[in-house]
Amino acid sequence: MKFRRTAVVTAAAAAMLAIVTVETASKGGAQPVDARELREWLSYIASDDLQGRAVFGTGIGLAASYIEDHLRTWGVKPGGDHGSYLQTVRVVGIKATSHSSVTVEVGGERRTFADGDGIRFPRNVGGKQQRMLDRVEFLGYGLDVPAVAHEDYRGRDVGGEAVIWLGAAGPATLAQSRARLLNNRNRYATDDKGAAAVIGAGPAPFTGRRGGIPGAGQAGEAGQAGRAGQNNAPDFTTTERLDHLLPPSATGNDAFFEFLFSRAPVKYAELKRLADARQPLPSFRLDGVELTFNINNDYEPVRTQLTQNIVGIVDGTDAQLKATYVAFGAHYDHVGYADAELTTGPEGPRRAGAPGIVTPGAEDDRIWNGADDDGSGTVTLMAMARAFALGLRPKRSLLFVWHTGEERGRWGSLYFVDHPTVDLDRIVAQLNVDMVGRNRDDRASEWNSIYLVGSDRISTELDTIARAANQSLGTPLKLDYELNDPSDPESVYTRSDHYSYAAKGIPVIFYTDALHRDYHANTDEVSKIEFDKMARIGDLIYATAWRVANLDHAPVRDRLGPRLGRASGALATTR
Repeated sequence: MKFRRTAVVTAAAAAMLAIVTVETASKGGAQPVDARELREWLSYIASDDLQGRAVFGTGIGLAASYIEDHLRTWGVKPGGDHGSYLQTVRVVGIKATSHSSVTVEVGGERRTFADGDGIRFPRNVGGKQQRMLDRVEFLGYGLDVPAVAHEDYRGRDVGGEAVIWLGAAGPATLAQSRARLLNNRNRYATDDKGAAAVIGAGPAPFTGRRGGIPGAGQAGEAGQAGRAGQNNAPDFTTTERLDHLLPPSATGNDAFFEFLFSRAPVKYAELKRLADARQPLPSFRLDGVELTFNINNDYEPVRTQLTQNIVGIVDGTDAQLKATYVAFGAHYDHVGYADAELTTGPEGPRRAGAPGIVTPGAEDDRIWNGADDDGSGTVTLMAMARAFALGLRPKRSLLFVWHTGEERGRWGSLYFVDHPTVDLDRIVAQLNVDMVGRNRDDRASEWNSIYLVGSDRISTELDTIARAANQSLGTPLKLDYELNDPSDPESVYTRSDHYSYAAKGIPVIFYTDALHRDYHANTDEVSKIEFDKMARIGDLIYATAWRVANLDHAPVRDRLGPRLGRASGALATTR
């Protein structure tokens, strides 16, 4: 079926909505989100006409125009470039030449290991810097997984120190289904535990910077004519500034570790034997060891492509607080469509170049509509923008950003926090919405559940506000914190646009319904969306934002979470 673009809100409907919003907000409640409107908007956003909304494609441009038209009708102020709703995002392919090295001093003996000779740095190491560290900790496998009683960091404060770990495969107690935890050890050490540098064992990462990904193309895209030739293919693609000073992150080989552990209480040969056997490893300080990192890469842009974020603002009412913002985010891109034809092989029909999962029985469907991921978040943000623009406005201003390129590595959000259209220091919280239209694993028992991630990691006060907002609803949702656990095998906290803001120290809440059988499949379609549930989640987000936007202070950034005692959703409606 073909979908035509919906008509915009009439003046009479807008006036009625304003009256309802004033009444409900004045009572401290949430503006009810209309499930029928969500269905209408999503039926266009996730239609075949938009071709899967791939970055650089025609469909994502149609989606942007659709959102812009509604924002303009509701009176939401443009917050993008040059008085428009659009912020141009530059996606740059980079060729890197490394001159980086690390000098190791052990008991007065010094050796320098250049990149590619004993040590491997990622292609994107950030800006030039020299960093000397004389506190070096060996932390076994470098993992914290309480679920399997493995906590290498327990009782250790590694803030400002260099962390060393071994054992690419991890301990025997850790199932390989937790591969994301293994792959995220360097980032966990620096981002979560505050380490100043980290060196691990195993394959060298292709990038050390969040969001930098290899410069590969994607099926269903347009605008590829300017792609660099294979002989000058980029080493990584990014939307971030390249001069950020990042904690050094690298992997070492046997020669490096043999020297590093040459005066350690346990020699490298024994540590390697234990790690290869996936047996328990000790932890200890490497006394008398000093590491000097010389980070020095040259970066050459070899390709630049353009896409857009959509940015809107609703001004607050308080003379002072209106200069601060509660930010909302969702990504409006998806993965596109498959341009190859069906072929039949030993495993049955296949479509080469498919950008995601082809559901058995749906081989003829070449479009990945992305109704839940993240069409659901896209239209939920539209509902938030309409409710605040046409209803009673809070003291703080509201910032709405529909990010581009989340599926490609958080391109839009990473660009926005590096090139914000408002002062980033004035954003007191960011509420991110990504997949809120289904039930986890399609279980009927999840009909009233929503997963909150990150809500107490930076500000426990923000989490308290969210739970109070939930209790204000006529039927509170079941708030589940399972995915907020640092040992979450899917590492959900680091995987959507909220993390770009959290990395800048901004308190965040990520709302998601978690994964289901149609995640990144060509059958993630409007017909499977639970619109009534989606509207209830919208009510919760509105109620939370209303409270934060009227708070006389910014949510306190105490960094006391996450509180693993509340990882399960069973406590959510009673605390």
